Formats: sequence, structure tokens, C-alpha cells
Amino acid sequence: MLTENTDYSSTQQEALTKNGTVNMLIVDHDPANLILLENILNKEGRTIIKAGCGKEALKIALEQPVALILLDVEMPDMDVFEVAQILKDINIIFITALNKEEKFTLQGFEEGAVGFLHKPLVAGITRAKVAVFEKLYLQQEALREKTEKLQAINKQLDEFVYIVSHDLKAPLRGIASLAAFIEDDIGVNPNPAITETLNMLKSRCSRMQSLIDGILHYSRLGNTMGAFEKVDIDELLKNILDLLIPPPHIKVTIQENMPIVMGEKIKLHEIFQNLISNGIKYNNKEQGIVNVSYKELDDYYEFAITDNGAGIKEEHYEKIFGIFQTLQPKDKIESTGIGLTIVKKLVEQRGGKVIIESKHGEGSTFKFSWKK
Repeated sequence: MLTENTDYSSTQQEALTKNGTVNMLIVDHDPANLILLENILNKEGRTIIKAGCGKEALKIALEQPVALILLDVEMPDMDVFEVAQILKDINIIFITALNKEEKFTLQGFEEGAVGFLHKPLVAGITRAKVAVFEKLYLQQEALREKTEKLQAINKQLDEFVYIVSHDLKAPLRGIASLAAFIEDDIGVNPNPAITETLNMLKSRCSRMQSLIDGILHYSRLGNTMGAFEKVDIDELLKNILDLLIPPPHIKVTIQENMPIVMGEKIKLHEIFQNLISNGIKYNNKEQGIVNVSYKELDDYYEFAITDNGAGIKEEHYEKIFGIFQTLQPKDKIESTGIGLTIVKKLVEQRGGKVIIESKHGEGSTFKFSWKK
């Protein structure tokens, strides 16, 4: 019985040899069958490797990349289903002259087979079936290579953002400290113009610090994964309001019986907090209202955050989702301009959409969909 447990990650994920050809391994204890199968499959761009027994096949497959194995099920030296289990990361087509009973076929598929060929082999059918899995494997390889390149680029971007933010933070801290020292030195009755300048300097340092933190946070959004769990939206919203502490003139209402949804709690928290915070921050009414509601649809929930604030002109609908974009001067309302960018990214990661409905001067509604 075979009990070997081996990691094939370094070899089995490669479809091509160093010469750019596809390795195919054919396994049969009968040399005549090997020659026949080699003649059927031989073509430019393929390297046909032959093995006369299961142990030899196992050794070859563990030592070099193999795209596809054609394995005769009637091998005298070992159980081919156990071979398939060990080489489960490689596509295997079983070749059999035995029965075609459902139980036999199911066992093959359960152990990793991608298909069966029955003896006597029909050359056209054999070539067609092999070509399908060869094409599929090459597509998978191309996708894997692109994924690796994207991961490498993302890693470089993360490192770049981290280095730049670190290099920017150091002088900022120095400027803020210098402003504090000057403030201490000018005494108890400073020149109002100097005080105003120092306050502006400290405010600019704080804003720059927030922008740097926002860039770091945004760059890491795609790389962080929280626990996928049931999230009670009622409870989540209560926690958010405890953190935001809306001012007395803003009334925040929440629809009763909000749903329990599946997702990453930390990301849902960020979405709702950004949207509710904006509804509070940009509300210019003496009696401000922010309402959180939802509708249950077939495949998803649609959440809505509605306010009676300043509203947004239609020509600005796209702009507000851009990074660092704000409609109010930053000296009037402190903002990094990253919040809605984060909301859009997090919702779209989950396969949803963010929609805005607004009337300038009367208020806005931000809707987002969340898959069930």
C-alpha cells in the first residue's frame, strides 16, 4: 500500500518545461501500448515521457513538471487509485479495458481522475480529449503566472507606500514638535497673528498625518481578510453610533429589525461608519436627520443611508468617489477625501454596487448592495 505524503507545490504548478514544451506522462506495463499511445499523441510542443510501472511514473512525476498523465489502470505493481491520490495536483486520464461500471468510474473521479479512455483506443477521441486538458492546463498556467506578477506588483506597491509614508511622517513630526516649542516660548500673551499661524501650521500637520494614514489604509484594503461571519447589523450600528457620538442637533434613526448578514465585520463597520459619519459631518440643517434603512431583495440586501443635508449636484456624483476628493474646502470641514473611496472599494470587493441619489440643497441617499 502507498502511504507516501509529498508536497508537490514546487513542481506540479508548472505546465511547461524549461524548453517551452508540455510534458505528458504515459504509463502502461505493456511496451506496445506505450509506443501506440506515443504515436497518437506525438506533436510539436509536447514531450512524451514513458513509464512502464507505477513506481517509475511516481518517481518521474515527483522530479519534473508534468501537465497530464495517461495512466493504465491495470498496473501489476501498485494500486493506480493510490497513485492518483498521491499525484492529485496533476490531471490524470485513466486508460482501461475493464468494465465501465458506475462504481469503478466514480472511484476514479474521487481519486483525482479528470477523464477515462477505453481500450481499444480511438486515435481521434484520444487526441481530442488530451487536447482539451492540455489547453485547460496551459490556460491555468497563464493565469497563475499573471497572478504571481500581480502579487509581486502589489507587494512592491505596498512597500513603496510604506516607505514613502514613513519618510513623510518623520519630518511632519519634527514640524509639529517645532510648532509646539515655539508656542511654549512665546509666552502667555502672544501676538494674535503668530498664534493664528501656529494653529494653522499644527492643523496642516494633522491633516497631512491623516492623509498619510488614509493612503496606508487604502493600500492595504485588498490584502486584509477578516473572519467571514454572521454580522448583526442592529448591533453593528449601535456600536458605530457610540463611537461617532452625533451632536445634539443631528438625529440618527435606524429601521427596526435590521438583518443579520454574512461578511467581514470590520469591513461592514467601515462602510456604515463612513456613510453615517458623512451624513452627520456635511449636514448643514439646524435639525439634521440621518436615517439608516434596508430592503431585502432576491440575492442581496440593499442598505440606504439618507440625510437631509446639503445634497450633491449630479455632476459631482463620480468625483466624490475619487481618492482625496471633497466638495467642501478642507479648511471649512476637515476631511481626507478617502472615506467614500474606501466604501466603494469594499462594497465592490463583495460584488456589490454603491449608488447615490441626491438633490442639491435637500439631502442625499447612499445605497449599497450586499450579497446574502
